[in-house]
Amino acid sequence: MKYSMILLAVLTAFIYGTVRLDAEVEIALEAELANEMVEPMIIADDKLASNGQFIWMEGAPVAGGGGVGHADFIINIPEPGDYALWGHVIAWDGNSDSFWVTWQPADPDENAQQTQNTEFRWGVGQGAAWHWDRINHWLDGGTFDREWEFDKAGETLLRIGVREDATMIDAIFATTNVKATAPDQANVRLPTDRDRKIQIEGLAVDAKGKAATTWGSLKRAYQ
Repeated sequence: MKYSMILLAVLTAFIYGTVRLDAEVEIALEAELANEMVEPMIIADDKLASNGQFIWMEGAPVAGGGGVGHADFIINIPEPGDYALWGHVIAWDGNSDSFWVTWQPADPDENAQQTQNTEFRWGVGQGAAWHWDRINHWLDGGTFDREWEFDKAGETLLRIGVREDATMIDAIFATTNVKATAPDQANVRLPTDRDRKIQIEGLAVDAKGKAATTWGSLKRAYQ
């Protein structure tokens, strides 16, 4: 009986450990709760959006333009590994369907709006209603899902930069499930009250100062 109990304990620990190891990291963020936002990227209201708000560079569809302004998110990843990003978006047409996206330190400290590096160009899936789209490389040779590799846990900096006005983003979902090619496969979800609480409490009173301070120290750690 004693040995049976020991065996049961070992098996339980093994199963529990396996489940923990296999569990995907999932982080849901509200776009309007960015750590820093630079105009003309602004917050706007929509009762159909998560928490009733989204961010964009204001403009009429088919207007094109953009190229300045961004939103920064400090994302504290709990473990190293490969990550994918999904956005809850609206993209009306071919002139309002893209952002620039960098996620440091996996990506270099590069201003994609200046360099126009297509490695960081996200061709947003079009649709006039809110829908999920996996963030990709929109390269000259086609569109391919992106993955980011982080070699340690800790704070990272995600930047969503304006490329075309009228492209809207409501929420962001980060996951270690990089194999999923459809939203249901990735178990994407909108932020809950708990997610919003975590996101807000991660900011200092002066969110802009918090972003500059914590990311500055993180960059030094990775250099």
